[in-house]
Formats: sequence, structure tokens, C-alpha cells
Amino acid sequence: MDFRSDTVTKPTEEMRQAMATAQVGDDVYGEDPTVNRLEELAAEKLGKEAALFVTSGTQGNQVAVLTHCRAGDEVLLEAESHIFLYEGGAASALAGVQTRPLAGNRGAMDPIQVKKALRGEDIHYPYSGLICLENTHNKSGGKIVPLENMRAIYEIAREKQVPVHLDGARLFNAAVGIDQPVTAFTQYADTVQVCLSKGLSAPIGSVLAGSKSFIREARKWRKRLGGGLRQVGVIAAPGIIALERMVERLAEDHVHARMLAEGLAAIQGLKVAIEGVETNIVLCDIKGTNLSNEEFLERLKAEQVLAVPFDEGIIRFVTHREITESAVHNALKGIQKALK
Repeated sequence: MDFRSDTVTKPTEEMRQAMATAQVGDDVYGEDPTVNRLEELAAEKLGKEAALFVTSGTQGNQVAVLTHCRAGDEVLLEAESHIFLYEGGAASALAGVQTRPLAGNRGAMDPIQVKKALRGEDIHYPYSGLICLENTHNKSGGKIVPLENMRAIYEIAREKQVPVHLDGARLFNAAVGIDQPVTAFTQYADTVQVCLSKGLSAPIGSVLAGSKSFIREARKWRKRLGGGLRQVGVIAAPGIIALERMVERLAEDHVHARMLAEGLAAIQGLKVAIEGVETNIVLCDIKGTNLSNEEFLERLKAEQVLAVPFDEGIIRFVTHREITESAVHNALKGIQKALK
């Protein structure tokens, strides 16, 4: 029972068949019909003019930074965002930009602080090149950044003529979580990256979407990063299925996450803020067990339950397609046994 991440989700049998029978061509020449279809579908669903298939969410985010910014620019982002914490310093290493993290609340930056942080015209300052948002917010435990917060920041960005990029690795979880179309979120960003290889179950890949002119330039940056692939339709095919048939079922993951949270909270020594479980991520406080993260996880592993450390005394559990209702019940029994 693997709760480490929704990235461990295996492709469906339909996806495997689609991979085996996919029409292919050289995508660097723009001749892979399956990739072209995926990009057109993604652009339509995300409410943008065009889209680009990339190998990963990190590559999609970094291509966005590289395309939006010039070396020496400053990028505003939330202090615990994925781009800032978990992408190996790529924005500075590759794009030569300066990241300026702003403390957020449940993953949401204060629009007033964003406005203050945007640079004025002064020879001593870098240019404000980009504002990055993240939804859902991973480090906050899958929280949904409110639409009104996104709208307020986007309006400030437009006033100051600074583009907004949305790291939407789990954006479809956010949309399903509040029962809104994904375009309700993407309307407040100039570009957006979404992952196909998390809860949507595709084995590989993400999509970056924006205007036609942006994607044309982004395609060159993807090539520079080694992301220009050839007969890539074999991995784009499951991405089409992911977008067409795997979005609505994310609601099941959210139900199972809530079920897991309630079960964990009922176990002596564990604490879970159940009301804070908004999508498919559960953060569990284990300090009451007097076990270290390592000891706790080893005990769970002995009961065939896998999870990951999040912070000191905090363990993260993530539900996905392969975590069924029975898997949640079995995991809770295993955890209870592990703590006896």
C-alpha cells in the first residue's frame, strides 16, 4: 500500500494498449500526430491558445521561467513552492534569475505583499520578470489556493505588466476539489504547467500551455534542455487518455484521503487536521508516538504501508488511483498494529 506519492500510480491497461498502437512521427519536426493531438487537447482544456508536451513538471516550469525571463530578472514565488524548494535551484542555474520567496498562508501569497515586492524603476534593482503561483500547493498538504487570491494577484500583475505562471502539477485536483472547470484557475495565469503522471495516471510527461507566441519560444527552450524528442507518440498517447478520462475520478482520491485522515486521527498518538484535507494529501503529526520519522516509517514498512517524511514529526500520505477504499482500511489496520 504505497502512499508515498501519486507519482507511483501505474498506467491503466487502456493506456498500455494506446502506447502499443500509437501513431508516431518525429516530434522535433512537428510530425508526431499523437503529440499534436495531445497538445491541441491540452490547450483546449486549459483555455490557452497552444500547448507543449514536456518530459516532466520540473521541465515545464523551468521552460516557462526561461521563456518569460531574461538573466538577471527576479521571480516572485511562495516560500514553500515546488519551484523554490524542489527543483534543484534550476531557475538560478539555468535561467540566471533571482528567486524572491514570499511567505504564504496555506500556499497563498498575500496580494498586498506581492504588490510591494514588485520592483520599481531603479538602477539598483533587478527587473520583476515573473510571478509564480502553485495550485494545489504541495508543501501545504494539497491545499487549494482560492480563486479570489489568484485573481487579486493576476490583476496586480497585469497592472504592473508582469507575467504570471501557474505550477499546476495537481491543478485538476484543485478543480475537482471545488467542483469548478480548470479554466476557472487558468484564466488567472498567462502560462500553466500540468502533470499527466500524477493522479491522472499517465506514465510520463507534463504539458505547458500559453499563447501561441509563448509556446513557439518555449519549444526552442525545450530543445535547448534536451527535451526535443522523436517518435514520442508512444508516451503522449496515455496523456490523451489521462486528460479525457482520468480527471473526474480524482474525486475518489479525495474521498479516500478524507477517509484515511479520519482513521489516522482515531489512532492514539497521531494527529490530523481533518478539515485541512482538501484534496489527496494527508499530513499526519506523529509526535505523540515518541518515534522519529525514520522509526515510524520503518514500522509502517514492516506492515506493507509506505509513506514519506514531510517535516520533523510529520508524515505525508498521498492517495491515488491504486489506493482503494479497502487499501485505506487495510493500511489503517497495519498502522494500528505497527504502533502497538
